[in-house]
Amino acid sequence: MHIPDGFLSTPVWATLDALALPATGFAARAAQRGFDESKAPLLGVMGAFIFAAQMINFPVGMGTSGHLVGGALLACTLGPAPASVVMTAILAIQAFVFQDGGVLALGPNVLNMAVAGVLAGYLPYHLWGGGRFRRAAIFAGGVLSVLASAVLALSELLLSGVRMPPSVLAVSLGLFLVSALLEGAITMAVVSALERIQPGFVRQPASAPALLLGGLGLFAVLLAAGGVVFASTAPDGIDSLAIRSGIAKPLAAYGSGASVAGVVLIFLLLLAGGRMMRRRSA
Repeated sequence: MHIPDGFLSTPVWATLDALALPATGFAARAAQRGFDESKAPLLGVMGAFIFAAQMINFPVGMGTSGHLVGGALLACTLGPAPASVVMTAILAIQAFVFQDGGVLALGPNVLNMAVAGVLAGYLPYHLWGGGRFRRAAIFAGGVLSVLASAVLALSELLLSGVRMPPSVLAVSLGLFLVSALLEGAITMAVVSALERIQPGFVRQPASAPALLLGGLGLFAVLLAAGGVVFASTAPDGIDSLAIRSGIAKPLAAYGSGASVAGVVLIFLLLLAGGRMMRRRSA
């Protein structure tokens, strides 16, 4: 899902970088309104969990893999504005530290996943998450989040002049649909598990107890350390499209040590950011 450098034309990535700056600033200002400092550890833990989960690819067919993006999961547990901030931080660390996604293409990736993906993932939950269709809304949020990000990424590639024969485009859309359905199922399962552990966690994330946060944090570390061993080595959707379209790039690789370091870095960055938002809000 991460677009690397060299895929997008200069006018496309430059324009989207310029648009991503005010969008990120707006999300940060919206997130800090009435922000409670007790939420700061939650930002760090959820960011660490999503970072770890994104490193674990699972096969989706035809030599291609997918991974949890997490936009809908973050939106359901944190709210759309804090979720956008957390996802932006994850994408920035991945780009600058792990070369997973381009630095020049960071703006497009932020708009695709941290803005459009988060908002699309939150929309079904916002509309129908309070009634009997709650589980279906969470599932639909996960599906819509990935599809929105994928369609935007493919559109940006087409605008940049990347040649995609109809057959390649059709296969790519089909694989993204499979990833989207898996994203919806995983999102629904994780939210259900969190609510069984702590009823009301998703509706009122600030009330999450320290024990639950600690458990999630430990799971993120274990996921990062051990999960990459079992992750699929097949390229993900964008990488697979690059191979089919003749665009070469080295695939980002995470070792267990680097994965754990990334989890810790994300947690500390978001913890500090959450406390900073609280001070500015006050």
